[in-house]
Amino acid sequence: MSARDDVLARIREARAIEPVSIEVPRDYHGPGEVSMADPVALLTDRLEDYRARVRHCPPDRLEATIAEALAGRGARRVITPAGLPGSWAAAVGEPIADEPPLSTDQLDGVDGVITTVAVAIAQTGTIVLDGGPGQGRRALTLVPDYHLAVVRAEQIVPAVPDGVAAVDPTRPLTWISGPSATSDIELTRVEGVHGPRTLEVIIVS
Repeated sequence: MSARDDVLARIREARAIEPVSIEVPRDYHGPGEVSMADPVALLTDRLEDYRARVRHCPPDRLEATIAEALAGRGARRVITPAGLPGSWAAAVGEPIADEPPLSTDQLDGVDGVITTVAVAIAQTGTIVLDGGPGQGRRALTLVPDYHLAVVRAEQIVPAVPDGVAAVDPTRPLTWISGPSATSDIELTRVEGVHGPRTLEVIIVS
């Protein structure tokens, strides 16, 4: 018997006790089981609680609201991922395409990025990206210091189970709840550590 076999045998011997059967409760909510009167209001409240900036506009004011948000930030050189609606890109002072893919230094040098989203979760104030049209690769929303995301009211779901059910788990998912921040050191909040320092969300409804 090798030393390895001897060690494993001793482990098996030490573990040779009757396993304890634990009943795991499965009464948590599933998709479609959480309802709320105003998911737009709750999403807004959660986002603002996370220190994200939120704007509301009707569909016919979206392009103007995008321009106002970027102007308020002083952002002209903004990444416009492939698949972003052309009218949105037209509201950007100096749209920058990610074709060919921009380097990390180039991403760090732009004023920000504007994207669509896959889904937004009201209960947790979370927006989810899946790399779909208008979102681009994950680095586009992790390296620039400013992220402007556009959420349509019909993309807002009440709770996390609904959000999970709405996305394809095989896609590269990024779940964002407010600007990037950490309180690891002496419980002092520091923003922009592993993502954008500023998250701004336009809710179209």
